[in-house]
Amino acid sequence: MEFQTPHSIRCQDKLLSLERPLVMGILNITPDSFFDGGRFNSIETAINQAQKMLQEGAGIIDLGAASSKPGSGLISSNEECDRLLPVLKELILQFPQAIFSVDTYNSATASAALNAGAHIINDISAGTIDKEMLAVVGAFKAPYIMMHMQGVPESMQDQPQYDFIVSEIKQYFALKIEEAYAAGITDIVLDPGFGFGKTVAHNFEILKYLEAFKTLNLPVLAGLSRKSMIYKTLQTTPENALNGTSVLHTIALSKGAQILRVHDVAPAVECIQLMEALN
Repeated sequence: MEFQTPHSIRCQDKLLSLERPLVMGILNITPDSFFDGGRFNSIETAINQAQKMLQEGAGIIDLGAASSKPGSGLISSNEECDRLLPVLKELILQFPQAIFSVDTYNSATASAALNAGAHIINDISAGTIDKEMLAVVGAFKAPYIMMHMQGVPESMQDQPQYDFIVSEIKQYFALKIEEAYAAGITDIVLDPGFGFGKTVAHNFEILKYLEAFKTLNLPVLAGLSRKSMIYKTLQTTPENALNGTSVLHTIALSKGAQILRVHDVAPAVECIQLMEALN
C-alpha cells in the first residue's frame, strides 16, 4: 500500500516543499548542549553559523535555547527567552527568506518566538511538559514538530523500557496527532526521538523500522546527528561521530525520512544528493 504524506508545510507566508528531503540545521544558543554547547551563544557567532548552514543548503534553521541532553533539568521560559529572542530577531533581520524553527517545550517561549517571526515550533515533549503548547501553536496556525520522549531529559535515560517500541511510539503519536488537530494545528511533523528515553538497542530498532511511521501519513524527521547510538557503538566521541552520522542519515533516507536534523549541513546535503542519484 502507498501512503501519502504532505508535499509541503505552510510557514506563515512561505510554503516549505517536502518534495525532496530537507536538512534542518541545528543552532544551539545554549552553554551546555552535548556537542556544541557554548559555541554559538552570541549574536555574532549565531549569525555566522546560520549563514554557513544556509549557504550549505539548510532548508530550516532550528534554534534551541534550552539543552535537552540526558540529565539536563527544565528551564523557565523567562531564562529561555532571554537567550533566544535577541538572537532570533537578529537572524530574521539578517536572513528574511530563511525558515526558522524554535526548539522549545515552553508554551510562553513558543508564543514569544512566533510573535517575533519564527515559523515552526519543535517540541521534544509533544505538549506533555507544557499543556498549553498545542493551543498556542494552533492559535498561530504554525507547523508543529512533535517528538516522542519517555520521561523528561533529567531522568529519561534511567533504564528506559518498552515492550514493542515502534508500535508504542506509533500509538503515542496517534493520540498526540488527534490532540494537535483538535487544537487547530494543521501541519505536523513526527520525530521518533532518537536518544530520548531509549537505549542504543531501542534507537537501532526505531531506525530499522522507520518506514512503519509512514502509515501515519505525516512527514518524519530523523534526529540522529552525532548521538550516543553512534559514538557508543563505535566507541568514540561526539566529535568523531560525523562519518557514523552520515551512514545513519543514508539509512534513514532510504526508509522514508523527509527531514534530517543535523549539526553538519553539507555532509547531510550530500547524503540526500547521492540517494536521489541512486533512486
